[in-house]
Amino acid sequence: MGLVVAMLLLSHLLGPRRHDRATDQPFESGIVSVGGARYHVAIPFYLVAILFVIFDLEAVFLFAWAIAFREVGWLGFIEVIVFITILIAALIYLWRLGALDWKKEPAIRTKTSDKIKTS
Repeated sequence: MGLVVAMLLLSHLLGPRRHDRATDQPFESGIVSVGGARYHVAIPFYLVAILFVIFDLEAVFLFAWAIAFREVGWLGFIEVIVFITILIAALIYLWRLGALDWKKEPAIRTKTSDKIKTS
């Protein structure tokens, strides 16, 4: 943590002091920026990105297990089976909940009633 603070402090002390209008404007490969940088992106894109990260991390763990599968033996095999089972159960839960459906909003269960309400 101290290294991070030291690097930030050092860059602040040694960084440029003056700002003018030309240096504060965004520059992208020699092309002048047009329009704003903020635009609306649908929520399912974020959900797909989160699911990608989760299942990508699963692949990293499985590659690590594949490298050391002879050393971990049957206990390691059972642990990987449990790990994959939990991820498949989570995927089935999200699928049944409608979180992977792009045509409608996912169903959310409210605390005040037992009815399923779409929002």
